[in-house]
Amino acid sequence: MKESADKINGNLKQFWITMGGKEDIAYNNCQNMLARFNEMQIKYTYSEYPGGHTWPVWRNNLYKFAQLLFK
Repeated sequence: MKESADKINGNLKQFWITMGGKEDIAYNNCQNMLARFNEMQIKYTYSEYPGGHTWPVWRNNLYKFAQLLFK
């Protein structure tokens, strides 16, 4: 990905990453991934909504992301 950072940033209109806060089962892995993206200068939008890996979190994130799709 590092060699393709410019291509990734240029081709993706929205790279949306979201999760259910610190109680999410993948929180630490996601933070490590975001750190790597920052090192590689990959652009993304990150959002957290408390609640872990649960339906209310998914519903909130889908609501937010859907609005970006139709801009």
